[in-house]
Amino acid sequence: MINFDFALLDTKPNAVIALKFIDNQQNEVVVKTALKISPAKWDADKQRPTNIYLKKYKKLNAKLDALKVGVSHYLQEVALKQRKFSANILTRLIKKCCLLGENNVYLDGSLSQATDNFINSRLHLISTTTYRRYMVFFRLLKRFEGHQRKQLMIKDVNSNFVKEFIHYGEAEMYSPSTIHRTIHFIRTVLNFLEKRGIRTYVYELELPKLKKQHCVVSLTEDELITIKKTDVPPQLKAAKDWLMISCYTGQRVSDFMNFNLGMMETLDGKPCLSFTQQKTQKTILLPLHPSALHVLSENGNNFPTKLPAQKYNEQIKEIVRLAGITALIKVRTRNGFRATEKRVHKWEAITSHIGRRSFASNFYGKIPTPLLMEATGHSTEQMFQRYISSTNTERTRSLATYLDEMYRNKFVDQHNASTDTATDTLTN
Repeated sequence: MINFDFALLDTKPNAVIALKFIDNQQNEVVVKTALKISPAKWDADKQRPTNIYLKKYKKLNAKLDALKVGVSHYLQEVALKQRKFSANILTRLIKKCCLLGENNVYLDGSLSQATDNFINSRLHLISTTTYRRYMVFFRLLKRFEGHQRKQLMIKDVNSNFVKEFIHYGEAEMYSPSTIHRTIHFIRTVLNFLEKRGIRTYVYELELPKLKKQHCVVSLTEDELITIKKTDVPPQLKAAKDWLMISCYTGQRVSDFMNFNLGMMETLDGKPCLSFTQQKTQKTILLPLHPSALHVLSENGNNFPTKLPAQKYNEQIKEIVRLAGITALIKVRTRNGFRATEKRVHKWEAITSHIGRRSFASNFYGKIPTPLLMEATGHSTEQMFQRYISSTNTERTRSLATYLDEMYRNKFVDQHNASTDTATDTLTN
């Protein structure tokens, strides 16, 4: 089959991207596309924008991937069926691919067609969040097809596909979690086909279990006491109060920032909040922790002034910094368009989700997990566990106390008893 490349035709600020290849008569063929890019943003080796995850270049790269697949398919047909190459047909094909972008025309029996059908069949059953997650996987699959320069057929999705996809994902510096979750999604699509009588190689899509190390940042109860005692400027008072409320209710910012007195109920004399979580639409009846009630009493038996989420995020970082919580911790942060591990001061890693994680971490092991999940609204313990900090200092202190006590009982007390016996014997 004839090989082809993409190249820029000039060095203008908006250079035209062209398709170049050598035909069977060894003539160089250059076909212009309607796509343009700044030479400074073009990766000549990978023949695509340097950063394909910027919104500006995401669509451009999708069109380039569609071109790679479409042109490759046409040139393959010319070679296999020994047809005469037509520059006009190629030009029309390029124009069509540039217009369609992500809305490709899928081949019958292709994985992309099956994936598109699967997603469309679930639209009335899945949430907006799930749909977006599916589309992330689908776009990654399309980028892989662009890399392969072909639409994958169902019969091609086997153990070799898994190896090639993992190799591609690692070369593109995707996290192991993203790679594995995408393959799991493809396996779901194949199972969808199997239920409809279409034979697949879904049983070959096996993956080793990932050892996940979640960098969960939370505030310990000692740190919360320190924050509570820290004097902050008046403009930070509302954010400090909301931070305390969030750490003792375990709710998302979209929920706790909308708490109001109209949600208050009393159950057996205990003040509770009754509300529906925005994300999950779950109805929660949550007894209020004394620390949260204390915040209300300080605000004239009312909730603090509401804050925009962005402003709240900025202010709680400053509050934690003022509290002197500056230890270095390991977190995953976005570097360009990839997440990498780095060490930062703890206050820098504080976000509006810190309350939810702190609530789960501080009360895990002290309160039965099903009751904690009832409060947070988690459906599965697996999801709940993702909020638990692996370095819980309270449990570490308890372990240290037990170890000291066991050592004292086993060695120190026995040694003292033996010494006393020996002294009594000598005295007598």
